[in-house]
Amino acid sequence: MCVACIRTRVDVSENIPKQVVLHFCRFCERYLQPPSTWIACALESRELLALCLKKLKGLNKVRLVDASFIWTEPHSKRIKVNVTIQGEAFGTILQQQFVVEYTVHYQMCEVCCKQKGSDGEAWKALVQIRQRTRHKKTLFYLEQIILKHNMHKDAMNIKEMEGGINFYYNAKNNARKMVDFLLAVIPCQYKTSQELVSHDIQSNVFNYKYTFFVEITRICKDEVVCLPQSVSRYLNHMSQVAVCTRISDNIHLMDPITLKIGQLNAGQYFRDQFDAICHQKQLREFMVMNIEPVYNQDKQFGSYSHKHQLADVWVLPINSLGTDDQEIHTRTHLGNILQCGDYVLGFDVAHAVVNNATFEKLNQSQLPDIILVKKIYPEKVKRNKGRNFRLKHLRNNSTPRLSLTMGITMTS
Repeated sequence: MCVACIRTRVDVSENIPKQVVLHFCRFCERYLQPPSTWIACALESRELLALCLKKLKGLNKVRLVDASFIWTEPHSKRIKVNVTIQGEAFGTILQQQFVVEYTVHYQMCEVCCKQKGSDGEAWKALVQIRQRTRHKKTLFYLEQIILKHNMHKDAMNIKEMEGGINFYYNAKNNARKMVDFLLAVIPCQYKTSQELVSHDIQSNVFNYKYTFFVEITRICKDEVVCLPQSVSRYLNHMSQVAVCTRISDNIHLMDPITLKIGQLNAGQYFRDQFDAICHQKQLREFMVMNIEPVYNQDKQFGSYSHKHQLADVWVLPINSLGTDDQEIHTRTHLGNILQCGDYVLGFDVAHAVVNNATFEKLNQSQLPDIILVKKIYPEKVKRNKGRNFRLKHLRNNSTPRLSLTMGITMTS
C-alpha cells in the first residue's frame, strides 16, 4: 500500500486516550502527580505540560514530536494539548497530530484535608515567634525577610497571636528549617518542647507534637538603650546610653556623642539583657536652629562610624517655637544630613521619667540634655511624596488574606 492509503487505514494514536482527568486541589492550588505527589503548576507552564504528558498512557510506544497548549477559558475546567507523534506501520513512519482534552476535577490533598477537617489542629510542629516590646518594628522587618526568601511556603497554616505569630507545619523538619533561618537573620533564642499525642504499645511507636518557641530581641531600630556595665566594657567602654542604628543578625549600637560603634550577637544580648529607655513613640520633635560640624575629634581605642558626621546642634522643641525659650545644645551623629530648619526626633533626657535601674545609677550630670535619633520630614512633604510600591504580606492558606498586626500596607 502507498503512504496515503496507510494513513487512511492506520491510526498510530489509537492506543492513546483523547480524554484524561486531572486532579486539582483548589485550596493550595496544586495538581496530583500519581501516585501521591502534589506539585504546583501555573497554567500553560512547562511543569503542567510535563504533567499532562505523563498522564497519557501509550505515549511511550510512539515517538513524541511536539506538544503545545490550546487556549481555553481559565474557568472552563478544561485543558487542551495539541500533540504530534510519529509511529511505524507496515514499515512506514507516519506522523499524526491530535488534541487531548484534560478535565480538571477538584480533589483535596492530604495536607488540606487535615487542615480543613480538624480546623487546622492536625499539625505536627509549631513555631511560635514572639517579641515582647511595645512597638514590634523588628517583626515588621522579619515579615519582609520571610517573604523575600519564601520561607513560609511549607507552612500549612499561619495565625496571628498576641505578641507575635504562629507557623504550623506537618513535619518537624520543616519547623526546624524555619527556626534555623530565624537564627541566621535576626537576634533570637529558642526553646523546644514536645507533647505525647498517642503511643502504640505493640509496635512501640510514639506520636509527638513539637513546639519551637522563638523569642526575638526586645530592641528595635531607632531606640535609645541603656547598656549594663558588663556590656559597655565588652564594647570597648562605649557609653552606656546608646542608640540602636540597625537590627540584622546582630544588634548594631552607636554612641551618638562620640560615634563609637559596637555589635552584639544573640548570645551576648540574652546573656545580659537590657531594655530600651525610650521607644519610637516617646520621642519628641525638635527643630534645628543652628549646626556646626565637629572635625577635630579625639578618638580613643575602639571602632568608629565613618557613615556619620559628628556635629554640635542647637535645637528647640516644636511647641516652643515663637517663645523666648533658650535653645538647647547637644552633640549628634546626624551632622551629614541635618541643616538649619530641619525637623528631628530626639529623646529629652532632662525632662524624661525613666524607670530603669541601670539608668538611675548613671551620673546624670554627664548625660546630654537631648539625644537626637533620626531626621523627619513635615507632614506636607510626606503626603506629596508617597511611595510607589506596595509591601507584600504573609497569607494564610485558609483565608484570602491574613490580617496581621505586622502587615502594614504602604501605597502611593
